[in-house]
Amino acid sequence: MAIDPAIDPAIDLKIEARWWAKEEKGARCGLCFHRCLVPAGAHGLCGVREYDGKGKNLSSPYLGRFSSCAVDPIEKKPLYHWRPGSKIFSLGSVGCNMRCPFCQNHAISHPAGGTGSVRLLTLEPEELVARVRDMGLSAVAWTYNEPTLQAEYILRAAPLLKKARIAVALVTNGMWGPEFAGELAPLLDAANVDVKTFDAAQYSAMGGSLDVVRENVENLVRAGVHVELTNLVVPGISDSRIGFRTMVDWIAGIGPEIPLHISRYFPAYNHSAPPTDVALMRDFAALAGQKLTHVHLGNV
Repeated sequence: MAIDPAIDPAIDLKIEARWWAKEEKGARCGLCFHRCLVPAGAHGLCGVREYDGKGKNLSSPYLGRFSSCAVDPIEKKPLYHWRPGSKIFSLGSVGCNMRCPFCQNHAISHPAGGTGSVRLLTLEPEELVARVRDMGLSAVAWTYNEPTLQAEYILRAAPLLKKARIAVALVTNGMWGPEFAGELAPLLDAANVDVKTFDAAQYSAMGGSLDVVRENVENLVRAGVHVELTNLVVPGISDSRIGFRTMVDWIAGIGPEIPLHISRYFPAYNHSAPPTDVALMRDFAALAGQKLTHVHLGNV
């Protein structure tokens, strides 16, 4: 059930960006592992953290502004082992701190006309709580684009949601920095983390870090957050049997009960390789099933 967005540019939520410091050549952002140095009048790699150049503020005018709002089955996130059969209110905004060539949500993650070209809905944290409660739902997911770009909004909204007994979930690439991680985990109930590949060089080429996603997944599990993982099997990027086996070994070492969603790729954005071979998908599922309790195939 989609909800049509309608922006009201007059609304100013007055949510200031955090985790940054002024330097001689710009502002150093500390939200994610990139730690971009943002010159005056420019934005970071994510496209949404901007520096005014006056030394007053590294801003994010998209905090609390959303391109996509919908009520989804929880299994769509995918979260199969957390509140199965329920519905969840999903929110997506704009921007991303990775550059995956096969991005399925590039219209909002990397919009052709820039982030300012996307129609946005502004939601006060209190209004978000009221909407979810009025719909009779008990969970909210930040998803579609990279949700941690809404970090400051999440930290303001999550305590209100928890007070109203509404759970908080993220569908994320796991590329956030340690400062945000420390504040996020106590407020988070569930997460699906997209582990893109287990090849460090491939991760780097897509603007990510294998070490960072591994560390953040491990920390979430230690913090008691319900974690499920997704691996999109992309020809030429994440279809190595050796790499997949290494990933499965890593997951099993954290906890063999962690669900793994093995998802089939279809051509999208800037990647035109043919869809993933179904036989390979089933081979990977059988391999993962030797060490993991919950293995699911998606898009087959």
